[in-house]
Amino acid sequence: QVQLVESGGGLVQAGDSLRLSCAASGRTFSAYPMGWFRQAPGQERELVARITWNGAHTYYADFVKGRFTISRDNAKNTVYLQMNSLKPEDTAVYFCARDAGVNQYDTWGQGTQVTVSS
Repeated sequence: QVQLVESGGGLVQAGDSLRLSCAASGRTFSAYPMGWFRQAPGQERELVARITWNGAHTYYADFVKGRFTISRDNAKNTVYLQMNSLKPEDTAVYFCARDAGVNQYDTWGQGTQVTVSS
């Protein structure tokens, strides 16, 4: 059974950067696309970025384009989210998830809190 563990969240000021990591257990990590989501208090969970199994293709939500970068290292079973030029509205719990097929995310991490102060 695959488990996902996020890390790298924290409290930063507007304009700062953070890099989130999502470490996966199991030998099948490299076979699946992965996504980063976020959920702010009182709001729906939303997709932030997605990466294909080999990293060849990525998708970004409009609200992070040009600021966030998703990447992965299949040798380390890890997916990353580099977040630059952070804004207070980026404050949320960030989750990584495995895409089991056609945007069907079946495995989730516990989340890591990102708080951006103005």
